[in-house]
Amino acid sequence: MQKYLSVSYLGSLSALGVATCCVLPMTMMLLGLGGSWLAIFGKIAAASYYVLAISTALVAISWLISYQRGSLTKLKWWLSGTTAITALAWVVVYNEARINDYLIMQM
Repeated sequence: MQKYLSVSYLGSLSALGVATCCVLPMTMMLLGLGGSWLAIFGKIAAASYYVLAISTALVAISWLISYQRGSLTKLKWWLSGTTAITALAWVVVYNEARINDYLIMQM
């Protein structure tokens, strides 16, 4: 039971990390941190949709397994948390250009 929950959270947090890979450097630059390390995020951004898709599949599989085992009522809050994190990652990815434009205007 704990294995698929931890896999679900790992997938959700990795999706959120990948989704913020282009927004986070802009935020760091606004906070005064240097920008020479930003080149490493280009490789991560190329795989963002794949990681998000895999994460979404992991969350869906976790819901399905908990439903099949009859533990959905016991784990619904944990699974709702992973679903919310993954949904937030998708929102960040789809609004990345708007967020970056807003952060550029703040510079």
